[in-house]
Amino acid sequence: MKKTVLGALAGLAMAFTAGTAQAGATLDGVKSRGILTCGVNVGVAGFSLPDSRGIWQGMDADLCRGVAAAVLGDPSKVRFVPLTAVQRFPALQSGEIDVLIRQTTLSMTRDTSLGMRLTAVNLYDGHGFIVKKSANIANLRGLGGATICLSPGTTNEVVTADYFRSNNLTFTPLLIERMADAATALQAGRCDSIGTDATQLAALRSQFQNPGDWVILPERISKEPYGPVVRRDDAEWFDVVRWVVMGLVNAEELGVSSRNLDQMLTSPNPDIRRLLGVDPVLGQALKLDPRWLYNAIKAIGNYGELFERTIGPNTPIGLDRGMNRLWTNGGLMYSWPMR
Repeated sequence: MKKTVLGALAGLAMAFTAGTAQAGATLDGVKSRGILTCGVNVGVAGFSLPDSRGIWQGMDADLCRGVAAAVLGDPSKVRFVPLTAVQRFPALQSGEIDVLIRQTTLSMTRDTSLGMRLTAVNLYDGHGFIVKKSANIANLRGLGGATICLSPGTTNEVVTADYFRSNNLTFTPLLIERMADAATALQAGRCDSIGTDATQLAALRSQFQNPGDWVILPERISKEPYGPVVRRDDAEWFDVVRWVVMGLVNAEELGVSSRNLDQMLTSPNPDIRRLLGVDPVLGQALKLDPRWLYNAIKAIGNYGELFERTIGPNTPIGLDRGMNRLWTNGGLMYSWPMR
């Protein structure tokens, strides 16, 4: 199954890369158009899901707004394009979207063979499984012989097959493209579990009719770092997207938030002055307004604010920061120096 998935992805890269090799100038295109086209999930609570007014909410949606604020000075200048896992890479490769911010795992083959570049990690995760509490399954060994709902064309499909094979366990995959449909199938008893990244499982469970009837098993069988993805043919745009993510982390490291942003403009700290554009060197390096990151932080907050507001412990998703704490607090979040 692994060779089949990777082979299909490589085929997509060959089909689309030729048509985009000379594309370039994404930054100029976004500026002249006055709108950022951002690929997101078709609907996962906490990440990208339209609310009752049709407004996209969640971590991924807000990251799209952060990029728009940095580039265009206005977080509302985003056109959201909902994409399934199968649709996401062709949409990026063909130029239908400017950036993909859709719970996409950063991996070597995706970075080297698909005509794309993986920018920076905005969330560390791992593959897990959700089961009905009444099934009394305590660990992954208890899933032997189970029917497991999986999304085709994802790393989750691959790592599940690899895990069960390497542990001499059998399972029956039920491939369903949309996670919302997989959640419906699970609750209807068509599959015994869903295998996907633990954050997605928590998001799905928050939307169940009886969330307390379901448990996410404690084991994680893979590393799943998420991050925005851009086309390989535009190094300038790659830099912009990567440094928006880095900048949000750096802001939290420096204690700069949406609440104290204007006060921090008078800080004597050289790092903060560069970060907020008082010293314009960073904006000049990216061909952006000196206040590019000030605008992003004002729109969506620093990284910690973004996490806590969308998927943190006080949200329906209810996730602890865990690995996504700053490196100074025992986590993995770490920005390169911005100087």
